[in-house]
Amino acid sequence: MELHLHDRVELKKVHPCGSREWEILRVGMDIKLRCAGCGHEIMIPRRKAEKAIRQIIEKGGQET
Repeated sequence: MELHLHDRVELKKVHPCGSREWEILRVGMDIKLRCAGCGHEIMIPRRKAEKAIRQIIEKGGQET
């Protein structure tokens, strides 16, 4: 899965604040995400993040 900085993604599970949208802040072996609803930040392994992502809503990163 192609993930870039500042992409907005929709996750399968709803965050406790009620939002499904997250922004990608860091890409590598771990993915850092910020909730679009409350601003909570999490860092999870890339493999787990790729399974949790339902779709990429908006491309924000630079495409190369």
